[in-house]
Amino acid sequence: MNVLANDGISQSGIDALEKAGYNVSTTTVAQEQLINYINEKDISVLLVRSATTVRKDLIDACPNLKIIGRGGVGMDNIDVEYAREKGLHVINTPAASSHSVAELVFGHLYGLARFLHNANREMPLEGDSNFKGLKKAYAKGTELKGKTLGVLGFGRIGQATAKVALGAGMKVIAFDPFLEKANLELEFFDGQKVNFDIETISKEDVLKQADFITLHVPAQKDYVIDEAEFNMMKDGVILANAARGGVVNEVALVKAIESGKVARAALDVFEKEPKPEIQLLMNPSLSLTPHTGAATNEAQDRIGTELASQIVSILG
Repeated sequence: MNVLANDGISQSGIDALEKAGYNVSTTTVAQEQLINYINEKDISVLLVRSATTVRKDLIDACPNLKIIGRGGVGMDNIDVEYAREKGLHVINTPAASSHSVAELVFGHLYGLARFLHNANREMPLEGDSNFKGLKKAYAKGTELKGKTLGVLGFGRIGQATAKVALGAGMKVIAFDPFLEKANLELEFFDGQKVNFDIETISKEDVLKQADFITLHVPAQKDYVIDEAEFNMMKDGVILANAARGGVVNEVALVKAIESGKVARAALDVFEKEPKPEIQLLMNPSLSLTPHTGAATNEAQDRIGTELASQIVSILG
């Protein structure tokens, strides 16, 4: 049986599939040529990440397709319900990249709290000529320990981010419309474990109380953070969005930065990927990454092996 991993798959995933008797192709086929390739090569399993879209036309045109797999969490690039109506299995790996995203968020938050994103830009340019000036400019950093992290969306990634926060000595508050409370187990290097019970509160209370806010919500029609939400926040809040482009109103974010409501913010995702707005790219109060939340070697290994085990359990 033939598998096409059109957006790539880890070697561990390839090994697991080949061991189970599958032929794996990692050829990247252009979107407009994908239907022909799937039919000509008799592809039974199509694996994608965020680059390839799987819409009704492809599903209808490829009758031999049995499984569509998404390496990662969000499946907004797949017509999931339609595929399932047509009898296809649609799978993803929601847990595999959770900790990787959480660590990226904290990379941004620590960097923003201490102006690392600015210093790393300015030191190569002015480090020898304006050392004292830069030192003064970036001397008012803040610690994360003892501060309150507000988590909007308390699923797997939100909970993983909360665990990092708890390990850093932060207070965690959370909002999730589908979850009343969660038990978080922190595991340490020597086998010790500590459990925390987090009861979710209202979105408004999270926005009003948090010193730092991180979003871990799915793509949706309306903004989760818009002008009204910014107005509820503490003055000088630091915000991170490593969820989906379009859940934060970027125009309202820039205004909130200009007014001082938001001190600084981190974006790993953008409304206009892969061409984010220039005013975002040039804004010195933003710490930016190119949608790399799940892009660690460890996460990709977990994604590959998890997809492989699901495929083998479905098809045998």
